[in-house]
Amino acid sequence: MSQVHLGAATHCPYCALQCGMYVTPAHEGGPVVTPRHDIPANAGALCQKGWTAGELLTNGARLTSPLARADRASPLEPVSWEEALARVAGAVRAVQAAHGPDGVAVFGGGGLTNEKAYLLGKFARVALATSQIDYNGRFCMSSAAAASTRAFGMDRGLPFPVTDIAEADVVLLAGCNVAETMPPFMRHLPAGLIVADPRETRTAARARLHLRVTPGTDLALALGLLHIAITEGYADPAYIEARTTGFQEVRASVASWWPERAERVTGVPVAQMREAVRLLGTAGRAMIITGRGAEQHAKGTDTVTAFINLALALGLPGRAGSGYGCLTGQGNGQGGREHGQKADQLPGNRRIDDPAARAHVAAVWGVDPRDLPGPGRSAYELLDALGTDGGPRALLVFGSNPVVSAPRTGRVAERLAALDLLVVSDIVLSETAAMADIVLPTTQWAEEHGTMTNLEGRVLLRRQAVAPPSGVRSDLAIISALAALLGRGEGFPGEAREVFDELRRASAGGVADYSGITYERVAAGAMYWPVPAEDHPGTPRPFLDRFATPDGRARFLPVDHRPPAEDVDEEYPYYLTTGRVLAQYQSGAQTRRVAALNDAAPEPFVEVHPDLAERLRVAQGDLVRVTSRRGHAEVAARLSRAIRADTVFMPFHWEGANRLTNPALDPVSRMPEFKVCAVRLERAGGPPGAPPGEPRVAPAPGARAGRGREA
Repeated sequence: MSQVHLGAATHCPYCALQCGMYVTPAHEGGPVVTPRHDIPANAGALCQKGWTAGELLTNGARLTSPLARADRASPLEPVSWEEALARVAGAVRAVQAAHGPDGVAVFGGGGLTNEKAYLLGKFARVALATSQIDYNGRFCMSSAAAASTRAFGMDRGLPFPVTDIAEADVVLLAGCNVAETMPPFMRHLPAGLIVADPRETRTAARARLHLRVTPGTDLALALGLLHIAITEGYADPAYIEARTTGFQEVRASVASWWPERAERVTGVPVAQMREAVRLLGTAGRAMIITGRGAEQHAKGTDTVTAFINLALALGLPGRAGSGYGCLTGQGNGQGGREHGQKADQLPGNRRIDDPAARAHVAAVWGVDPRDLPGPGRSAYELLDALGTDGGPRALLVFGSNPVVSAPRTGRVAERLAALDLLVVSDIVLSETAAMADIVLPTTQWAEEHGTMTNLEGRVLLRRQAVAPPSGVRSDLAIISALAALLGRGEGFPGEAREVFDELRRASAGGVADYSGITYERVAAGAMYWPVPAEDHPGTPRPFLDRFATPDGRARFLPVDHRPPAEDVDEEYPYYLTTGRVLAQYQSGAQTRRVAALNDAAPEPFVEVHPDLAERLRVAQGDLVRVTSRRGHAEVAARLSRAIRADTVFMPFHWEGANRLTNPALDPVSRMPEFKVCAVRLERAGGPPGAPPGEPRVAPAPGARAGRGREA
């Protein structure tokens, strides 16, 4: 064990729990990963993905040289860094000369460190002068962020340490399957667990009460629960009077959501709804936590708002051991949305259309506030506009794989193929990188320093544990070099500590204030933002005394249920919902290249209830064609009573599931409706079983010759 501890104390490359781990480089067979016990989020536990993370550093799929095409019809071939960067800069200049600054767009990722997210946002606004920047976190946290900002004045996923959850008597998880998405989180959940989910997931199987909600009706469920809480005496009038505004309007708005109506809409029995409210309302300490299942809808912001209204009525937020929170998904989903990757955002979680915010950040950057662009397109709107009249003609992608992760991926592939220039910075040849004109190989988690902000708002230090392969560069070095080639050599440092020091100044005074955080303080102990000064201890529980609104009160906001953007009908009679499986992560670009994980989950599938399978004459393992209004995928059937008989489930780690999903957008957050669309199913002839690890799905349309998948 002492030999293992000679390795660097760092953090997992995957989810927002950011489990602490040691990485020991000098070991036969490659780096060895062992858990740390000094990080309360995991306290010595790791999931299968964490235990096998060392293989990411050594597997043979790693890119170690820039790649470029001689022309559109040519394959990707190795080139020097000098040639690759010069070609990117020259093409960017040419596109902007023909189409203006917004002719070039940037697409980032929620797995980038705080330093990368910050510098990428600055690069877009200063070096490129483009408004066209967004990131894949728009597909993850945007609805919960918008709802929390409306209600509390602050977007911090968990406004309390994750260890507080274990002190609660009852926790309601709405649309969260933490047993598969972040398994070490399970140790924090109490026996009084309520789960709202269409499937009996591994998390729901642990619950005291499972509310098997119809896909797309989480908002109606929250309204029904609030109606019960008010009419049956579980609301906390003293708390409502002292700490909130707007309750009477919300009370009137839910008067018509009597339990029987909510049951008809959601499928959740009245008795179960009453029991859920009784458990929450009589608990000494209770929490309501939402996840992507409740949020990834065209009404996701309103759905989260309804659950916040329920939490406020019960008097939970701002009480020790109680409250509302949401589970951030990606590794730096929290920090990644705080420092400038979003189309409407500047560092410190400032609004880009706020004159005071523009003046502050422009002063740090040494530019005129009038020269900063305004808000750009949100993630899917940006992807949908690529290559169109008036849309961007070039795209630079850092840390994202939208060919797999975006909704309606057939359309996304078409738009990427229509670009004049596609540049991808990645560690492997992802599906998106395989379509690129130029691919830039970059360092990854244990090969570089940087900070991450986990799901509880705690800033963590990722330390370098191993040397990167020869031939790769960090994203910071790439951004810095491109800025210099574009005539912006000043103000784009390539070292993480320098970037973080500037981030501190840019975030000062913002909602997400990091100005008092230093690498030394993070290394020494927990730092929960906001930290407005170097002698400030941090803010693990920001709402104990007041909320972050001008008057210090939380806001009740009336919302009402509406059906999914696309409901079932005779032609498409079943609901499709999507999600994760234990052994894979996000678009699978990392995990599908780890042998143990690929052995555990080698290919996509569609989960079908046995009663539905019988009607379709489908047996276990049969190839099934799943078709939506946007495309189809052919995958193996997996029969399970864990799913509703009117619903099927597909994991999104392979290209195929998101070919079917609906890009209908939430009007506030611009979140696409990933979690419900209408499909039909039929047995498929198709080819026999494909080799392990290769998805048995139809090829994505729209890939131009020369932009297919190279080995």
